[in-house]
Amino acid sequence: MKCNTVRTKLAGYLDDAMTGGARVEERVLIRQHLEGCGVCRGELEKFRKLSVMLSRVPKNVPPADLAVRIRVAAAQAQHSQDWHSRVRRIKDRAEILLDNVFRPLTLPATGGFFSAILVFVLVLQMIVPGITVRAVQNDVALNLMRPAKLVSLSDYPQAWAPEQHDLELSLPHGLLLDVTVDAQGYMTDYQILSGPHSLELRRQLDQMLLFSRFSPMLSFGRPRAGGHVVLSFSAVRVRG
Repeated sequence: MKCNTVRTKLAGYLDDAMTGGARVEERVLIRQHLEGCGVCRGELEKFRKLSVMLSRVPKNVPPADLAVRIRVAAAQAQHSQDWHSRVRRIKDRAEILLDNVFRPLTLPATGGFFSAILVFVLVLQMIVPGITVRAVQNDVALNLMRPAKLVSLSDYPQAWAPEQHDLELSLPHGLLLDVTVDAQGYMTDYQILSGPHSLELRRQLDQMLLFSRFSPMLSFGRPRAGGHVVLSFSAVRVRG
């Protein structure tokens, strides 16, 4: 038998707690091991000294009225098992549970509600720019975004449409332009969406749009580059 196994069984060996046939054989093996192992005999001697010290500790004498106290406590516990006490106890536990579960969620839920309202207002302002509920005199626009728009169209050159495009330009929206406006309200580029695309017409459009004035796109009250203005032109010539 190994030392580790013997040391785990020394307390039972000392107290004679090993009974039964198998236990008797095990006790014999432990005794044989102790006869040849000084380390395990030292451990057994420590157990003996500890047993002697514990035997000298004074025992606590229970109070004389201990039995009476136990009976009273048992009677009170039995009395508290009526249905009124049970309902009250279940109610208290439910209140504690609900308070612990929902109190941490109160602040996040409130913050999430107001955040949803704020996001809705922002999206509405971006989707429908320029919308107002009611027009008030001297009202200040509070829209977060306002698109660019035309302020004044240049009169130069006066004859901006070549005669070769009279037929196309006589139609409604004969010439449709998408003008890109910078933060200062000037044209930076334009694109012909529909209508003639001749080089002569483009040169005249360049001169006219270069001297035209636009209101830039506003984002949170500040002018931004990249606004777009769609312009529609049609021409009617009167010959004498």
